[in-house]
Formats: sequence, structure tokens, C-alpha cells
Amino acid sequence: MMEALQDIWFNKPVTAYRRLFYLVTPNETSFESLEEVPEYVNEAAPYFLISVVLENLIMLAKGKSLMRCNDAWNSMAHGVISTLHGLLMRGTELAAYIWFYQRFCLYELPWNSPWTWILCFLATDLGYYWVHRFGHEVNIMWAGHQTHHSSEDYNLSTALRQSALHRYLNWFFYLPMALFIPPTAFLVHIQFNLLYQFWIHTELVDKIGPLEYILNTPSHHRVHHGRNPYCIDKNYAGVLIIWDRIFGTFEPEGEKVVYGLVHPLETWDPIYGQFCQLIHIIRTARQMDGWKNKLSVIFCGPGWEPGRPRLGLREDLPEVKLPAKKYNCNLPCWGNLYIWTHFLLLLSANVVVSSIKKSVGPVNVLMYILFVLFSLTSFGALYDNKSYGRAMEFLRCFICLAAGHMFHPMEMQLTWQTVLYAMYFVSALFWGCLTLSNFQFRVYKKKVQ
Repeated sequence: MMEALQDIWFNKPVTAYRRLFYLVTPNETSFESLEEVPEYVNEAAPYFLISVVLENLIMLAKGKSLMRCNDAWNSMAHGVISTLHGLLMRGTELAAYIWFYQRFCLYELPWNSPWTWILCFLATDLGYYWVHRFGHEVNIMWAGHQTHHSSEDYNLSTALRQSALHRYLNWFFYLPMALFIPPTAFLVHIQFNLLYQFWIHTELVDKIGPLEYILNTPSHHRVHHGRNPYCIDKNYAGVLIIWDRIFGTFEPEGEKVVYGLVHPLETWDPIYGQFCQLIHIIRTARQMDGWKNKLSVIFCGPGWEPGRPRLGLREDLPEVKLPAKKYNCNLPCWGNLYIWTHFLLLLSANVVVSSIKKSVGPVNVLMYILFVLFSLTSFGALYDNKSYGRAMEFLRCFICLAAGHMFHPMEMQLTWQTVLYAMYFVSALFWGCLTLSNFQFRVYKKKVQ
């Protein structure tokens, strides 16, 4: 297994980066069985991180502002959350597609035909266009997709800001393909469609000439991520911008784009960022009178209100002022270093758990998922400068120590486990002291008052 990972991560960078740009051939990406289809997205993970680092080095060389540590961390935290379901179950899109294909396929196209490959490429991209468009125009689907738009920055780390909810709502749009196209072809192209969209999340690339008429590019996608009035509900493309041109949703890049949600979240808590719109929908629907209004809250656009059109009115959008003020909580350098160090340890644990999930059992995997969610909430609280963040981080480090001692009793010789024990022990001691001093200060302040 380690040899395979080394081959993918270090010996085949050219192949890996070709995949990020959809520069692959039918011969190398056509498979007869699902078991043969590589996990292209998982294999690309190290190249995502390398690309983020390279982007920042280029920005540094050009004298541009680097990514904000809190925003980049938040994007990656959302990315981790969006993949946690894969530790327990197969992807919803693929499972629904296979079920429909086995029961309703009208004619099975040959899996090894280049024409099947090309047709699947076009059908998957068209399906994504409508998934994406409905993700903006139907409130319940926007509840999932809004996570991706919550960043007020625009760089390669933003591409990793994915939703845990959206995949449970978008499978329906791909089912017509299952009438003809084998699941193996669909699984290949649904991955490459996602991989392609990574590189277009950057401000370093301007326009790329005639390809702007055919492909979705950074310029087109910057418009899509904007909250300027001219940007709203435009440029839904995945790979080919022709769908937007055909269906009337294309908009070229104009005035400076201001990124993020129309109503910014103003928190680094990734759990809240994932589910806040869903909570808002539930609360709003409960307050509405009549079933028609309640259903409209769910199935009309996010800007709908009684007496308004299905997608709301552009006049109701808040004014975008330049320069736009971004949500930010200042954290000292040691705080950023601490969070990123422990977050990278969490990513490493994710890789290990993913490789052994079948042997440890679903209960242990579920406990691990809950721990990951607790950890990300704790890091978010630290970035938000919440008073309870210190106590949460103390508890998190204590849990790590207890779990580590339970499964791997500490040995006296110097090993990497010993180093981790020492690291978490010092961290727990540090946050425990800060929590205690904060509690004592509150008691003293209360007595004085």
C-alpha cells in the first residue's frame, strides 16, 4: 500500500496534474468494473495542498496578499467534513446511480468505447450545470451549496470548501444518464468534473484567450463566487461554459468582484457554516402561515418572501461597498501555528482511519467522526476568540491522551507515539492552565461587582 501511495504522490506528478485539468484519454480512464476505477479525488489530495503552497509562493513573489490562515483553515475544515460520510457509507450519487441503472437501463453502451466516454463527459457536465443551478435557485439545495460560497477570499483553498449536505440532494439530476451509460463511466467523469473545478479557484490567472468561449475559467468562476448584483445566479458551469451561454446564465467578468455570501456568516465555526442555512429554512418555514408559504420557503429561491417572485428581487440585495470589509479575528502567530499543526495531525489520522476503517468497525469509526467534528469546532472557537474555546481544546487534548493510552500504552523509549504523547500533554496542560485562570478571573470579577 505504501509503495502505491509513494508511486502516486511522488513518482507521477505529471499524471496527477493532467488529471486536475481533465487532460486524460478514454483509453486510460475506461474501466469494466467499479472496483477498477481509481479514487482520483483522494489520490489528488496531496497535489491540492502542494498547489495551495505554490499559489502562495507566486503571490509572495508578485507582492500580492497571501491567503489568510483562518479562511484557508476554514475551507479545509469544510473539506474534511464533506468527506467524513465516506468512512461509513458509499457515495449517495453512485449508490443511486447503480440502483437506477440495474433496474431501468434501456440500452447498455459499451464501457470501452471512446464515444461512450465522450457522451458521458458531456452528459455529466450538463447534469452538473443543472445540479449547480438548482443549488442556487432552490432553497433546500442552497442549504448545502452555500457552504462553498461562504469564503470571502478566492484562492485554491476555497475550492476545498465543500458541503456535507449537497451530495444527498444532487443525485437525482444524474439518473437519466443511467438509462444508457455504465456506472463505471459515470464514476470516472463525476470525479474528473470535480477535479477540474479546483484550478479555476484563483485570482492569479486572468483570461485565457479563445478558450474563454468554451471552457469554464478562473475569470468566469470568479463572477460566480461574487456577491455583486451582476454576479448573482450566473456562470453555473463545471467544465464547459457553453451551457451558461445556451441557457442564458452567462456573465463576463466586469467590475471588481466581492466574494462571499450576500449575508456573511461572521464565524469560523465549520459546523455552523455547514448547517446554518438548513436551520434558517426550518425556522422560517415554521413561522410561515399556510402550507403554500411553508413549501415555498423550501423550494423557492433563497431570496423568496411572500409576495415576491420565485427567486426574489435583485432590489432586495444589500449594497456592496468597496473596499469590502472581511470578517477577521486576529490570532497571534503561535495560535495559527498551533491550530495548523494539530489540524495537520488530524488530517494524518484521517488517512490512517480511511485505510483501516473496515477492520476497526463502524462504531469506532463513528466515534472517530464525532471526535473530528468536536476538534474542528474547537479550532473554530479558537479562531473566533470564543472564551469556551480554551476549555474545548483542553478537553480535546485530554481525550487524545486517554484514547492514545487505551490503544497504545506509552513506552519509555523515544518513538513517534512518545513525541505525540508529550505534545498533547503539554497542550492539555497549557489550555488547562488558561481555562483555570480564565475561570478564576470571572469569579473574581463577579465578586468585585
